[in-house]
Amino acid sequence: MDVQIEESWKEVLKDEFNKTYFAEIVMHLKHEKALGKTIYPAGNNIFNAFQQTPFDKVKVVILGQDPYHGAGQAHGLSFSVPDGIKPPPSLGNIYKEMKTDLGLDIPTSGNLTKWAEHGVLLLNAFLTVRASEPASHSKIGWENFTDAVIRKISDMKNDVVFLLWGRFAQDKQILIDATRHHILKAAHPSPFSAANGFFGCRHFSKTNELLLKAGIEPVDWRL
Repeated sequence: MDVQIEESWKEVLKDEFNKTYFAEIVMHLKHEKALGKTIYPAGNNIFNAFQQTPFDKVKVVILGQDPYHGAGQAHGLSFSVPDGIKPPPSLGNIYKEMKTDLGLDIPTSGNLTKWAEHGVLLLNAFLTVRASEPASHSKIGWENFTDAVIRKISDMKNDVVFLLWGRFAQDKQILIDATRHHILKAAHPSPFSAANGFFGCRHFSKTNELLLKAGIEPVDWRL
């Protein structure tokens, strides 16, 4: 399979594309489509996070779990939705914290592409999902791929800020060399847990402080 992915990532991940598990992911997706299943995001957006944030530009990683499973929502960037789609509750809480932390107005759009273009890799652990079936592709091999992505960033870069929100994301810290990178942890921004440790985390300003200390241009969080 010729994966349509940004060139720097294609080089960094070339070994992964040749592994058996990746071929099995491709076969699984083709099989489900042949059965008439609807899969999100659309094929040209599965690797959108990599397209928008080349490997050499990555300075922050925000790790999500699963693409949105509603029509029109998922476009390959964790927590993000395309223009014209109402921001989901978790993203709404991210915006509330951003306003509290930085004083920025809450955006009307849920599209986080500008963050991605500023070096924020918006990575989901699973890159696809069946319509209306959350976590339906959690066991088809995607985690092998995205764990490899995290390891490559950890091994090949320095001073990347990893924002790990919720237990699932925090379990990934074993893949990150904390002597070379920065790990900020908080509760997940979902309505079920945001008030118990996400609100007040100030991760936006803390991220920029860490980047500045490392001599890296801070993220422009404005949308």
